[in-house]
Amino acid sequence: MNKKVLLTGISGYIGNHCAVELLKNGYSVRGSVRSLSKSEKVIAVIKKEVDPKDNLEFCELDLLSDDGWDDAMKGCEFVLHVASPFIILEPKDENEYIRPAVDGTIRALKAAKKAGIKRVVLTSSMVSMLEDADKSIDINFESWTNVNAKNVNAYAKSKTLAEQAAWDFIRAQTDAKPMELSVVNPGPVYGPTLSGDLSGASMGMFKQIMSGKMPMVAQAAINMSDVRDIAKIHVLALENENSNGKRFIVATEKAHKFQEIAQYIKSNGYDKISTRLAPNFLLNFIGNFDREARSMKTFIGKTYDGDVSSTMETFNWKPISLEKTVLDTIKSIESFA
Repeated sequence: MNKKVLLTGISGYIGNHCAVELLKNGYSVRGSVRSLSKSEKVIAVIKKEVDPKDNLEFCELDLLSDDGWDDAMKGCEFVLHVASPFIILEPKDENEYIRPAVDGTIRALKAAKKAGIKRVVLTSSMVSMLEDADKSIDINFESWTNVNAKNVNAYAKSKTLAEQAAWDFIRAQTDAKPMELSVVNPGPVYGPTLSGDLSGASMGMFKQIMSGKMPMVAQAAINMSDVRDIAKIHVLALENENSNGKRFIVATEKAHKFQEIAQYIKSNGYDKISTRLAPNFLLNFIGNFDREARSMKTFIGKTYDGDVSSTMETFNWKPISLEKTVLDTIKSIESFA
């Protein structure tokens, strides 16, 4: 019988890819959705990539409600906790992000612990590793974002506080066989969409650039992530002995500028695209009253260079190149547009 994994957030961009990767690797998947009415659409998306046979089922969970979590864990050996709120706009109240992220993570861990789950793999982000977020830095698995720093946005706070809460929960265990935790920390995530939903942050940015609606590009650089790499490492982390208790940056080997993405798209026939850099002062100024610009303030004018060497060594993995990620994202958007 296949080992069963509870995958929270299966209907999302990363969740879709994780489900496919789990099924391809012989796991049975119980995917959580906020409403079971979404399950038929998810099945259709997954069937285009892999035949789930009898290895896919669904449950209804909400990050802000205790209902259903105990039942969702029954019969599972592992949990991939991918579900987390992500909205492009900076919210008027940062707790719109923070509460579901932190409470949902603790809710998942408590239910997993109660059910005797062996290991949880948690989706975090490189935005939980930015230290003071006011200067360019080299990032590694020991880096943490200072949530009280001036330019830290609500999303970065939510990811940092949720991940810290998870590690605190794991450290507080006192039993002889404690539950294990591995954490995946991607940069900005691109790569093909399986569902055709182009409304999310990643696809939305690409669509704007491709259509020429983005007149200037933010002057910033960070390691970029391919959604297929993220799914792969989530699944490999489930049973790799060396991944317990560790954080893994899953992204390109070096930091890339957002301008490079625009240049790759332009060189593939989208000549309306602007590769001009937006002046930092202008973006900072616009961020005072534009919620989308405000969400970028953490990154403006900075380079965050993440060390992916331990991820590469632990999983014998090499990241997909940014050029391939960009090309495959373009093809994916074109196929659904």
